[in-house]
Amino acid sequence: MDLQQMRYVVALAETRSFTRAAERCGVVQSSLSHGIAALEGELEVRLFARSSRRVEPTGAGEAFVTRARECLAAADLAVTDAVAATGVVRGRLAVGVIVTTAAVDVPELLQRYRGRHPQVRVALRSGRSDELVAAVRDGELDIAFIGLPEGELPTGVEHVVLDHDAHVLVVPAGHRLAGASRVVLREIAEETFVDFAAGTPGRAQSDQAFTAAGLLRDVAYEVGAVELITRLVARELGVALLPSAFVRPVADTDSGLALVPVADGPRRAEFLAWGRFNPGPATVAMLDVLGVRRPA
Repeated sequence: MDLQQMRYVVALAETRSFTRAAERCGVVQSSLSHGIAALEGELEVRLFARSSRRVEPTGAGEAFVTRARECLAAADLAVTDAVAATGVVRGRLAVGVIVTTAAVDVPELLQRYRGRHPQVRVALRSGRSDELVAAVRDGELDIAFIGLPEGELPTGVEHVVLDHDAHVLVVPAGHRLAGASRVVLREIAEETFVDFAAGTPGRAQSDQAFTAAGLLRDVAYEVGAVELITRLVARELGVALLPSAFVRPVADTDSGLALVPVADGPRRAEFLAWGRFNPGPATVAMLDVLGVRRPA
């Protein structure tokens, strides 16, 4: 039995999915499955009940996971102490980011981080804010840059606010409102909108603003990529509401778009989120690069 097998068992017990457990451990699914099966064979104990659709720990598995977590925590502490003694940070840092991040220049940040800690392997993935927060909670990601409607907070993770921003109306350059100094939601409620998919945090910011104003709108185009949103707007197929700090550089390089402030429009907060349980040296090093002070 080794620490990697313990990590496999804990990951599978927490995710209840061979696929997600393998992703968390950074291995292919077959390696994780074989590792757990070999451990069960060595112990002569069945740790997981499996079916074609479900996997969950047995009673023996639950007992094993409790002690395995303690062993892994002790091993991580030993690594932390050893790293602290040498002053060199090693390991892996998994970073999540939403596509409309604007509070931080992520590529520049990662370049700066690599310059200080070249022994750390950084992995980056994009996704929705709710998905990224869940991944941080589950240990699949170490940190994430997310955006939520103003007033909402990420749950189950440590977090700090990086910035607040107001959405602006994005219209084609030839639109009737392209030269307006400011609009209100009532003036644009009859427009055809391009937006993110319903139920996502990116969409919720605009939906909540229209609901608060007692207005309905027509979202004809639901897409997952912000680049496609701006391209559809530039083709005069609709208008959009996007965070100003993100979309201004886009509009500056695209003469087919115009931005208009919205007096009662959506607002969002951008957060940095990281795991509550025992952040590793690579995570702590990233927080230091960002100048984030961790809670005592």
